[in-house]
Amino acid sequence: GAQAVAALAYGVEGVPAVDKIVGPGNLFVALAKKQVYGEVDIDSIAGPSEVVLIADASADPRYVASDLISQAEHSPGVSILLSWEPALIDRVAVALDEQLGWLGRGDLARDSLARFGALIQVRDEAEAVRLSNLFAPEHLHISTIEPRRLLPALTSAGAIFLGHHTPVAVGDYAAGPSHVLPTGGTARWASGLSANDFLKRSSLISVTRDGLARLAPDVRRLADIEGLSAHRFSVDVRLSDPSQFPG
Repeated sequence: GAQAVAALAYGVEGVPAVDKIVGPGNLFVALAKKQVYGEVDIDSIAGPSEVVLIADASADPRYVASDLISQAEHSPGVSILLSWEPALIDRVAVALDEQLGWLGRGDLARDSLARFGALIQVRDEAEAVRLSNLFAPEHLHISTIEPRRLLPALTSAGAIFLGHHTPVAVGDYAAGPSHVLPTGGTARWASGLSANDFLKRSSLISVTRDGLARLAPDVRRLADIEGLSAHRFSVDVRLSDPSQFPG
């Protein structure tokens, strides 16, 4: 919890301070990571879990309802269906009510769906894609007859689940990719946690005297604009006669 975040950030007996803290948690963990950011690096400040489903007439309403509820049972969890098939939306609403009646966390999921859920009828497939890109959800499930056909138009999602038999739970527990994913629309610029988050790079610069002479006019110009005379001098002293700057 939050106490572990503090221990890792500052160090305690037997636990040295670390450089980076990653991984999801509850609200207290998220706020603790926010507090220690700067002392250490973090992956993100994760919000409530999210799923957006794009579904056509080929989708099974029971499957769609189960995916919406599986996010809602996190309580809170954002669950949104985008479909241009009104009959499917009606059947999903019925399936939701049936499943919420007997699932173990049905009451929590029902409350979450009431606050953060939506069954949205869109004009067509293109509008569904446009809205999904605007939402930039943590999880995007494409439950259509040809799910891969939509991929080129989809620009922002933490993880994309293709087809009727790929529930989000498979990504959470078994499929392999990280399920530490961007939430709250941050998938517009962020990606899921990966090995790349534990890598860093350094730039290497090496310039000969001739190379410095070619770059010098630009460096001098920019240094003059910024009023940084020592920056300019660090170039001039290397290119001038030593007697010109004896100090």
